[in-house]
Amino acid sequence: MADELSLAGKAAVVTGAGAGLGKSEALALADAGAAVVINDMTDRADEVVSEIVGAGGKAVAVKGDVSDWALAQSMIDTAVSEFGSMDILVNNAGITRDTMVFNLTEDKWDDVLRVHLKGHAATSHAASAHWRNLSKETGQPVYGRVVNTASEAFLFGPAGQPNYGAAKAGIVALTLSTANGMHKYGVKANAICPRARTEMTAETFDENTAAGLDPLAPERVATLVQYLSAPASHEITGQVFVVYGNMVTLMDSPKIEHKFVAADGTFTPQEMDAQLSAYFTGRDRYNTYAAYSLAAIEKDALRTE
Repeated sequence: MADELSLAGKAAVVTGAGAGLGKSEALALADAGAAVVINDMTDRADEVVSEIVGAGGKAVAVKGDVSDWALAQSMIDTAVSEFGSMDILVNNAGITRDTMVFNLTEDKWDDVLRVHLKGHAATSHAASAHWRNLSKETGQPVYGRVVNTASEAFLFGPAGQPNYGAAKAGIVALTLSTANGMHKYGVKANAICPRARTEMTAETFDENTAAGLDPLAPERVATLVQYLSAPASHEITGQVFVVYGNMVTLMDSPKIEHKFVAADGTFTPQEMDAQLSAYFTGRDRYNTYAAYSLAAIEKDALRTE
């Protein structure tokens, strides 16, 4: 089983890997034996490369804006040219521009959607095209893993993050499309919704007072990313996981709650009013499409002793 968890001989691309979650994920992949292409906008990418190489691993930096289609292609090309293959894509790069929807500006919308959703799409396109071409050349399925970073924001719809929540919902849809579109080529694609204490979330979480490893340490998320990148996860695709603290929660797909049917085959406004208004009368405002049930597990998830 140890071999099934090894990434020896594999090459990975990790975006937003200069700090925080991305750095922890890159280090975890390198620790499992993968050679890693480190993407970040800043020179911190070089620092992560030095850390990996200093520990005996292989890494190279590709700096720049992840939403740039050409840069995304260069990451994939660099993995192949430097390390001989491209096997794992971990999309992590992101920003926040928090605001209420009534204060939302076009720039705050475009910036968040560009980095998160377009950034995920750019690298997913480049990696998928590479894997498809390779599969067609060999006539065999390839080894391909995609781990995308969504958020519980898409499950809750935070009032102050309409741009971020929308981007993360789009990432989940992109993940499902990638899983379905690349299945016959052997590629597995999954999304994670992590909670981690990083620069981007510095003002989101209370100060850590737990003994030992912080329940919101990025390393806890990196362990799941490492696993989803490994051969052991070959039957897992098209899934969404919430991960932090002591747990990994597998999310279920949306379910039909109720079906309203027109008696004569076509609804009139009056009949729609009669059926829907009666059904929703007195309904708790939190009983919506949002996954508020996740809040119930928070306390136990943060208990790590």
